[in-house]
Amino acid sequence: MMTSARNPLLCRLSFSQSANALTDFSAILPEHIEPAVDELLNASQAALDKACEPSFPANWQSLSGTLDVATERFGVAWGAISHLNGVADTPELRAAYNEALPKVTQFFTSLGSDERLYAKYQAIDPASLNEEQAQAHKNSLRSFQLGGADLVGAAKERYAEIDERLSALSQKFSENVLDSTEAFSYMACEMEMAGVPSDVKIAAKARFDALAIDDEKRGGKTTGYILTLKAPCYMPVMQFATNSALREVLYKAYATRASDASVGSDAALRDNSTIITELLALKHEQAQLLGFKHHAEVSLATKMANSSEEVVAFLRDLASRAKPYAMKDVTEMREFAKQELGLADPQPWDWTFISERLKEARYAYSESDVKNYFQLPKVLDGLFAKIESLFDVHITLDAAPTWNDKVRFYRIVQSGQLLAQFYLDTAARDGKRGGAWMDDARGRWLRVDTNELQTPVAHLVCNFADGAGDKPALLTHDDVITLFHEFGHGLHHMLTRVSERDVAGINGVEWDAVELPSQFMENFCWEWDVVQGMTAHIDSGEPMPAGLFQKMLAAKNYQSGLATMRQVEFSLFDMLLHSQEGAVTEPLALLAEIRKDTAVLPTPSYSRTPHSFSHIFAGGYAAGYYSYKWAEVLSADCYASFEEATLQGAEALKATGKRYLAEILQMGGSRPAIESFVAFKKRKPTIDALMRHQGMQT
Repeated sequence: MMTSARNPLLCRLSFSQSANALTDFSAILPEHIEPAVDELLNASQAALDKACEPSFPANWQSLSGTLDVATERFGVAWGAISHLNGVADTPELRAAYNEALPKVTQFFTSLGSDERLYAKYQAIDPASLNEEQAQAHKNSLRSFQLGGADLVGAAKERYAEIDERLSALSQKFSENVLDSTEAFSYMACEMEMAGVPSDVKIAAKARFDALAIDDEKRGGKTTGYILTLKAPCYMPVMQFATNSALREVLYKAYATRASDASVGSDAALRDNSTIITELLALKHEQAQLLGFKHHAEVSLATKMANSSEEVVAFLRDLASRAKPYAMKDVTEMREFAKQELGLADPQPWDWTFISERLKEARYAYSESDVKNYFQLPKVLDGLFAKIESLFDVHITLDAAPTWNDKVRFYRIVQSGQLLAQFYLDTAARDGKRGGAWMDDARGRWLRVDTNELQTPVAHLVCNFADGAGDKPALLTHDDVITLFHEFGHGLHHMLTRVSERDVAGINGVEWDAVELPSQFMENFCWEWDVVQGMTAHIDSGEPMPAGLFQKMLAAKNYQSGLATMRQVEFSLFDMLLHSQEGAVTEPLALLAEIRKDTAVLPTPSYSRTPHSFSHIFAGGYAAGYYSYKWAEVLSADCYASFEEATLQGAEALKATGKRYLAEILQMGGSRPAIESFVAFKKRKPTIDALMRHQGMQT
């Protein structure tokens, strides 16, 4: 029998203070999961029962010292397991994770709906709380209400059943997308690869060479290229491959992932169709159990926006502003395709290629040329330098066990004091879900059990192409923007000065405001001093020429109308999907209706966008995808202050950075987001800066 001392999920490594012990990711095995979850669950249940005893005092410190200590330990361990499930998936790990998931879901559902515990929180005297605790207490009462604490009898039991089922369905949805993405591969010949960037060809050739000589997948061929649907391969092929037939093959496979239109022997096992309809039905039923009309009302109870009608009006207003620009973008592409590329009737798989070629012709540069300047180590140097100058901190390489030898670990210090640490995992690989994200591995907390300050730790994850041979990884400028974006989330989590964990960092921040710091950081990818400092050509080592940057800057808002309409389409689909009087049973039909107003490019009938829309079906963004555009208004408005300060000089810029740090990042969720915004801007937000930044002034 495994002892606690030998289980890395139960015994964390302590490199310094006990409060800042780290998880030994390199030692975690699938067989560690069940005993760890059982032990931590039992300890958390015991703590809950103790806190709910009639004699237990109804005060914040007592509840935190007993219950929060136990559930935080459980949460950190389960967070590590969930993280590995996303970045290092194996059949064994997946099985162990899925075996534990119902128990974990059931406990946290019962915790959030326990009427005994709810009564304790209701009995807490608000006058006994400081400002941070008061906000956390307010959030807790709301969470109990949204978690079904007011329900009784059969309704309460049904709520718990739904929660457990939703958790399992979301996990299966995510697995199906990952498996469907990884199941596809296409063996291309040299002729088909015309136009594809050299680094992408090298990686595709390496995948072919990795196949065994006698492997039937080679089809008897001695040379070739293996193409996949992972972003570092898929996107460059769609942008640069001159072979339209090749683009069609990949496009169709990508557009039908995890759906009834997928092809392959096991495709039916990865079809998300029934999962989507069941998720929608259960979310609707759960909302009605709580007394809401639909899931959107539940979702918006914790957001800045007041109603689904307000969100839809915001999105339709944005669409009305952007659509003329989007239609102009399409007209220009059609004319260019006909006159320069000989494509009189462009197909869906041609548009990305046409867009890239038109950009090259108009601005006289290629994204593949730009990519040669963005070496990952140099980009990180530039990113860290900008963070250090903005917020008066220092970032250095640190040491900790990781789940992959390409993962790096860093620390952030200020005046010699440790503020936070983070894991950086940038490379795409098998077993790692797509996309980019930030997760908190541990939150900042002045622990009530030891009175020690626990510093935050973050996971920063991307899916970039890895380096080939002894060459470093090369990033597209979009990759660089993604990296800055995720670091914005990370800074929000790590630079907080709030000591109450439930409202420290991103905790307690309204979902439609949580993207403010991430989108804010993207703006620095368009500043010359930043770009110049993080570029070095892969061959010559020379920084990017100012002339090339000016071409990029001129193209910054290239097809911003199209991009905006695409986001509006996704956001409207999400909000309308979750705000109907009854559960939607035909999501594709709803999307088709929305596209009548929003789409400016035709979509093929076989496209199954919802089936891989993990944000809303597996990522917590249900009735919240609009948050990206909502927060973009906030972030553009905040960045405008930095633009103004730059014109005033270094001291003004430094003061603006200090104020942003103090009023936005450090405050975390300790007060409503609109209060933090107003504290920084001295007024409420307007859409003007966003439209100006995107070249769509009206």
